[in-house]
Amino acid sequence: MSSTTAGAQPAGPADAPQLSHRQIMAILSGLLLGMFLGALDQTIVATAIRTIADDLDGFSLQAWATTAFLITSTISTPLYGKLSDMYGRRPFFIAAIAIFVVGSALCGISTSMYELAAWRALQGLGAGGLMSLALTIIADVVPARERAKYQAWFMAVFGTSSVLGPVAGGFFSGQESILGLAGWRWIFWINVPLGALAMLVVVRNLKLPRRTTHHRIDWPGALTLVLCLVPLLIVAEQGRSWGWGSGWALVCYALGAVGLVSFVLAERAYGEEALLPLRMFSGRTFVVGSLASFVLGMGMFGAMAVLPQYLQVVKGSSPTVGGLQMLPLVLGIMSASAFAGQFIARTGRYKPLPVVGTALMVLALFLFSRVTADTPVWQTMIAMLVMGWGLGGNMQPIILAVQNAAGPREIGVATSSVTFFRQMGGTLGTAVFLSILFSTLGGNVSSAYRSAAGDPAFTSGLQQAGLDQQGLQGVLARAQDDTSVLSTLPDAVAHPFRVGFTDSTSLIYLVAALVMVAGFVTVLFLPALPLRGGGRGPGGGAPAAGAADAPAAPVQAAAGAVHPAQVRDHPGQLTGAPTGAPAAGELAERVRSTVQEAKAAQRAVEELAAETTRREAALDAAVERLRDLGLDEASIEAALGEDAAAPRGRHAGPVAPAADDGADGGSAQPDRLGARS
Repeated sequence: MSSTTAGAQPAGPADAPQLSHRQIMAILSGLLLGMFLGALDQTIVATAIRTIADDLDGFSLQAWATTAFLITSTISTPLYGKLSDMYGRRPFFIAAIAIFVVGSALCGISTSMYELAAWRALQGLGAGGLMSLALTIIADVVPARERAKYQAWFMAVFGTSSVLGPVAGGFFSGQESILGLAGWRWIFWINVPLGALAMLVVVRNLKLPRRTTHHRIDWPGALTLVLCLVPLLIVAEQGRSWGWGSGWALVCYALGAVGLVSFVLAERAYGEEALLPLRMFSGRTFVVGSLASFVLGMGMFGAMAVLPQYLQVVKGSSPTVGGLQMLPLVLGIMSASAFAGQFIARTGRYKPLPVVGTALMVLALFLFSRVTADTPVWQTMIAMLVMGWGLGGNMQPIILAVQNAAGPREIGVATSSVTFFRQMGGTLGTAVFLSILFSTLGGNVSSAYRSAAGDPAFTSGLQQAGLDQQGLQGVLARAQDDTSVLSTLPDAVAHPFRVGFTDSTSLIYLVAALVMVAGFVTVLFLPALPLRGGGRGPGGGAPAAGAADAPAAPVQAAAGAVHPAQVRDHPGQLTGAPTGAPAAGELAERVRSTVQEAKAAQRAVEELAAETTRREAALDAAVERLRDLGLDEASIEAALGEDAAAPRGRHAGPVAPAADDGADGGSAQPDRLGARS
C-alpha cells in the first residue's frame, strides 16, 4: 500500500515553474559538487592505477580495484533511485556523499591490491548515488525542454573533473612521498575536504519538497541482483587464469543464471514496488535507452581504462604528462555537450545527437585499433578528440529521452535504471577488456621478442643490460606485475614489450568498435518524442489554446499522482488538445506513456480510498473508546467536532458538507482529523 502524507506532494518536472532561476542554481550548486566528486574519482584513479598497482605489486590484479568499485556502484544505483522516489532525494544524496568520503579515506591506507579493492567497493556504494541522484533531482525541478540548459553545467563539471583528474592523478602518483606518505594515497584523501565542502553546500542549498510514502523495500530484488552480477564479473576477471570452461567458471555461470531468474521473479512479485519494475520494459524509449546506455558504458569505460596505460607503458609518459595528453578527449566531451545542450534547448530534438555521437565513437575506436607502438602521440590525440565528441553527444541526451518518456512518479527509478545499465556495461566492459589485455599480453610480448631476436640493436641492448635469454624472461615476468621495470632496460630491449602491449590494446579497441556498431544500430530505434515544458509546444510553437485551463479534478483525486502543471506540460496527452502530428511510432510511445500515467493515477485513487477507509475505521474505534470511557456525545463533539460523533465508514455515506459560516467544526474538520489519524 502506498500513500502520500497530506501536504507533501511528490516533486516532478511539473514543479519546475514554481522555482526561480536563482533557486534552481542554488540547488544545482550542491548537485554539481556531488557529481564532481564521483567524476573526479573515475579519472584521477584511471591515470594513477598503474603507479598504484606497481607500488602494491599487483599490476595484473588492478582489475579488482576497478571492478569492485563498479560492482557496488552499479548495484546501489537502482536502490538509490527507488528509495529516493519513496522517501525523498535529499537524505540519500547526503548519505551517498558521506559513504563516498569514508571509503576514500580508507582507500588511502590500503596495503595491498585486495585491501584497496575492498575499500573501493565501499567507495562505490556512495558513488552509486552521486551521479544518478544528481540527474534525478534536476529532472524533478526543471522541465525537459529547459533541462538541456542546466545539463550543460553538469557536462562542464564532468569535463572539468576530467581535466583535473588526469593531471592531479599524475601529479600525486608522480610524487615519491607527500608528508612522508606515498603520493598516490593523496589521490583518495583529497576527496575528504572536497566531500566536506560538498556536504556543507548540499545541506544549506538543497531544499526539496518532503516526500513520505509507505512501500515495501525490494530487498529480494537487490540480493538476487548481487547474486546475478558478482559471479559473472568474477569470472570475467578471473577467466583468463581459471580457464573459461573450468569448474570455477561453470559455477559462476550457474550462479549468475540462477540470480538472473530469481531477480526477474522477485521483480514480478513486487510489481510497482520492485527495484526495477518490469512494466517499464514495455516502453520502447526505456528499452532502447537502457540498451544504448549499456553499450555506451562498455565502450566508454573500456577506452578510459586502457588509454592511460597505453600512454604510460608504451609512450613512456609520466602520469602527469599522460593526464595532460588526454586533454583532447576532455575538450571533445565539453564542446560536444555544450553544443548538445544548445541544440536541444533551441530545437526540442534530441535523437540526432546520440545517433551522430555513437557513429563518432565507432570511428574513434577503429582509429585507436590502428594505433601502434610507434604512432606519434598527436595522431592518437585526434582519435581522442573524436571519441570525446561521441561521448559528449551521447551521455545526456539518452538520459533526457528516458526521463521525458517516464511518468512524473517514475523519474527516479527511470534515471537510476538507465544509469544502472550504463554502469553495468562499464563494469562488464572493464572486466572483459582488461581480461583480454592480460590474457593476450604474454603471447603478444613473446611473439614481439621472437621477431626482434634477429635485430642487431636488440642483441646489442641485451649485452648492454647484461642479460641472457633466461634473465630476460625473468625481467619480462616481473614487468607484467610492475611495468616500471621497463625503464631499467635499454630502449631496444623494452621496445618489443611495448609492441606486444599495443597489439593487445589494439585487439581491445577493435572488439569495442564492433560492440559500438551494435550500439549505433540500437540508437536508430530511439523514439523522438516531443520534450515536455519550456513554455513552447513540441514543435516549437506556442502551447495549444486552452491547455493551461485543462481540468485538474482527476489529478487532485489521484492524491498528487499527477500534478496539475503536468496537465499543462502534456496538453496533447491529457486533454486531447492538438500538439502537432507525430509519426506513428511517436504516437504509440506517447499513448503508452499516458496510459502508464493514468494507471498510476488510478492506483493512487485506489490506495487513497483504502487508506481513507482504514483511517475512518480507526476514528470510529477511537470514538467508541471515548464512549466506553464515559464521555457523552456533547463532550465528543466538543473535542472532535460534530461530524466525528457519528460512525463514518463507507456504510455511513458521505460526510456532511461544511457549514457556510466557517465554524471550526466545519471546513477545518477534515484537515484536523487527517492530522490526528
